Amino acid sequence: MSWITLKTTKARWEAELMQQILNAYDIPCRVLNIGAGIYCGDGSQAAIQVRTKDRWTALLLLSPAEDVQD
Repeated sequence: MSWITLKTTKARWEAELMQQILNAYDIPCRVLNIGAGIYCGDGSQAAIQVRTKDRWTALLLLSPAEDVQD
């Protein structure tokens, strides 16, 4: 199985939140620690990875909602 890094964050909790969203849609994912936080108290930097075949679906689920103008 091939994995791709979808996003990186300054705090692990952000990656864990994204992981919960993807798990709700049955998209396999994993969170990896990638280093110490840049600022004190930020926790550790993390990355969220998904399978290559789930990349676009995961990006759509994690993207911000678009503003619709009338």
